[in-house]
Amino acid sequence: MRIVVAAVGRMKDGPERELAARYLERAEQAGRAISLGPFDIREIPESRSRRPEDRKRDEAQAILALLDSSSPLIVLDERGKSPSSTEFSARIGRWRDEGASALQFAIGGADGLDETVRARAAMVLSFGGLTMPHQLVRVLLAEQLYRTTTILSGHPYHRE
Repeated sequence: MRIVVAAVGRMKDGPERELAARYLERAEQAGRAISLGPFDIREIPESRSRRPEDRKRDEAQAILALLDSSSPLIVLDERGKSPSSTEFSARIGRWRDEGASALQFAIGGADGLDETVRARAAMVLSFGGLTMPHQLVRVLLAEQLYRTTTILSGHPYHRE
């Protein structure tokens, strides 16, 4: 099952980019044996509109244009649910086992995500109630995707 991450904003060179790349590389390697991957990151430029609601609308259109409407979409939003890593991994495993060809993630820009993206989501995921920069959310998502591959493959990386 291919993993697609659509993220508003560009990761600049630096430690966040390196860390996210390291986790995604590990996830790709570990995921091959359990039919998870490849991992595809798609960056969307931030909207130049003046009003936040216009920026969110523009970015939502760009996100939805990149995604496959038949594959599950997980939206990253602080108002979402915060499952345990085991629960998150189990849900991804079920989508894989049900035959989903891809699993998609959406990370919004500075103003968040438009409701049209949230409405399309099979899951709204939160890494907590704090607002975080998209670069850190991408690192956290990359680590959780790696953790998912290790949980589903029985690797001892995850300790509970």
